[in-house]
Amino acid sequence: MTDRPLGSAGARSPLFWILLVLAWLWVVVPFTYGLVQLVARIPALFSG
Repeated sequence: MTDRPLGSAGARSPLFWILLVLAWLWVVVPFTYGLVQLVARIPALFSG
């Protein structure tokens, strides 16, 4: 057993980083899409 705490930076494998990037993409891509759609509809709020 190592003397490093569980989850320390030295214990993180490449799989950890791949999963981290995928998790962020899972959140960021739909959020960005929704934000773009919202900004695209803003002008309609101010047109008569």
